[in-house]
Order: sequence, then structure tokens, then C-alpha cells
Amino acid sequence: MRLEDYDERDGKKVWLDRAEVDRLLGVATDTERSIAFRLMARCGLRRQEVVDVTPPDLVATDMGPRLRVWHGKGDKHREVPVPGDLKTTIQVVAEQRDAASDTPLVDRSTRTIQRWVTRAAEELYAETGDVGWTYLGPHDLRRTWGTLLVESSVEPGMIMVWGGWDDWQTFREHYLGAYSPEMERRQAALVPWLDQRAPQGGSGGSNPKGRGRETTSQNGYSGQYQ
Repeated sequence: MRLEDYDERDGKKVWLDRAEVDRLLGVATDTERSIAFRLMARCGLRRQEVVDVTPPDLVATDMGPRLRVWHGKGDKHREVPVPGDLKTTIQVVAEQRDAASDTPLVDRSTRTIQRWVTRAAEELYAETGDVGWTYLGPHDLRRTWGTLLVESSVEPGMIMVWGGWDDWQTFREHYLGAYSPEMERRQAALVPWLDQRAPQGGSGGSNPKGRGRETTSQNGYSGQYQ
């Protein structure tokens, strides 16, 4: 996990590594949450885009399965690659549920999506002791997705198309200039006197303030979750 201060507000940006993404997806407590988390972490969708997705938005193309985002930021349409496991989950849910086809797969508010991520992150904080989890929000999953695509050598122009970015300067600053935790680990491993082996039993984070588990996250949400 890598953290960085925001320029103009409190809190921190978060980049997860691949293992941490898997760990987050693993704590989803039901199919609806699992779909929401994977739409953000595996497809780069924003919160509002997540709650708009319906089964017919998943389409087969010559390029592979794609998810049509009809009204992205700025009301712009785009199509995003979909992992095979998420494709299967969406198809099974569409076949088994008793709802109209235009009913969203995640029929919740964006605030609920925020709360789900916060609750999962607090659970992982309690499990690992890494205070970085308490800074995690939905947009960090999109940020992680974009950065991992860059690290995987996907053409930047293609990432911009998939993610709905049209401002090259913004994309370059926030994604091409951001190193994933995996990249940092590989670069540090080149230094002879650094021991960069992954710690056992956790994500290796520390709690600089010595805090225990709190009921309010760094994102400012507490109380009941929906």
C-alpha cells in the first residue's frame, strides 16, 4: 500500500497492490457488494457509475466482454473490459434474480457504496494493523486500477479510453507519474542494504499514532452501514 497527501483537503490518496486488492474483494459479505467492489477495482468505475450498471450493459464483442458505461463523468459513454469472473457473476445474477432487466445490479445509493468500502477497510485495519486502510475510499479503487494498468504496460491512450479520461495532463500527472506499490518494491529490491521481503501475517503497515480500532474512519463515516 502507498499513501500520499491530497493537495487541497484532508485525508490521503491510497494505492493498493494486487494482493491488497484481492484481500479487499475477499471481505465482501454478499454478491451485491462483491459486484460493486469489482466494478471499481477491476473495471475502474466511479461510485455513480457502479449504481447505474444493469445486466444488459454487459456485452460480448470481438475484443472480449465489455461493460457499457452510458453516462460517465460529463455524461460521456465508454466501454470497459470486464474480467471473466465478474462477467459470470453478472450473468448468473441476471438469470436468477426476480427483477426487471433495467434494474441496477447494485441498487443502492452512492453513499452506501462509500459505507461498504469504509466498513471493509476498517475490517482490514483491524485484521492487519495497517492504519493506511482507514484512508481507503471508493475512488482509491479506481486510482489503483488505472495505476496497475500502467504498470502492466497497457498503452496510456487505451487506459484513457477505458477510464473515460480526456485530459492528458491530468492523466499523466495522476497515473503516469504515480508508482504502484509493486513498482516501489521492485525498485527498492535493487538496493543491496534494503530488505524488501513481504512481512508475514499482514500488509506490513504501521500505526504511527498507536491508535486502536476506531468507530470513525479517516473518510469521516461512522455508525450504521447500509
